[in-house]
Amino acid sequence: MNNIKRVMSIGAHSLDAELLGGPLVIKYANLGAKCTFVHVTQGRLEDPNATKEENDLYLKKLVSQNENAAKGMSADCNALGYLSRELPTESEFIKILVKYFTEEKVDLIITHYSGTLHPRHYYTYYTVTEAVKICRQNGMNIKLLYGENCEDLVGFIPQAYYELSEEELNIWFNALKSYEIFNGKINNVPYNDYYKTMGKVRSLECGSRKFTKAYMYASLIENI
Repeated sequence: MNNIKRVMSIGAHSLDAELLGGPLVIKYANLGAKCTFVHVTQGRLEDPNATKEENDLYLKKLVSQNENAAKGMSADCNALGYLSRELPTESEFIKILVKYFTEEKVDLIITHYSGTLHPRHYYTYYTVTEAVKICRQNGMNIKLLYGENCEDLVGFIPQAYYELSEEELNIWFNALKSYEIFNGKINNVPYNDYYKTMGKVRSLECGSRKFTKAYMYASLIENI
């Protein structure tokens, strides 16, 4: 793990990036790597009747939650700020990502898996994967993992298991609690219960006695 110096966890929405890559970000940040949570789309209230003022206040609070969650895992964050209905075309966004990854000299990226019913999750999966492929063709030694997300489980096959110490587990969940949505204040998705149970199930799969987070390798051509 020590040769990884620049890590990005990229999610379609706030909280996605932290759920996908939080455990690895904690580990790599502790080893001295620079780590960033990237949020592709900006948030909005789910109430279609919400006023502009209400949405602006929600967005301001969300940015603060982004920053607090990242700080809790010794990372920073980058909200790209796209509205879901105004995302760049896939080809345009791939070019943006290639430039971003190249300038940042990224070693490891974690993002969504393809097995999702959520269009923005798939958009993020596809564009990040294609951008990584191009970066590798350009000579970058960049790695890509797909993280487990409760909305992206169709065909997700755990291949890499990472144990979390009690301290790392507490850091992750305390950081996740920076988000109102994780605490059940925005919708009724049982994030806390799911991810705590997931860690126990994955530990049984790999024969560990510790909380375990699973990842899936991207299908990429290895030249070394």
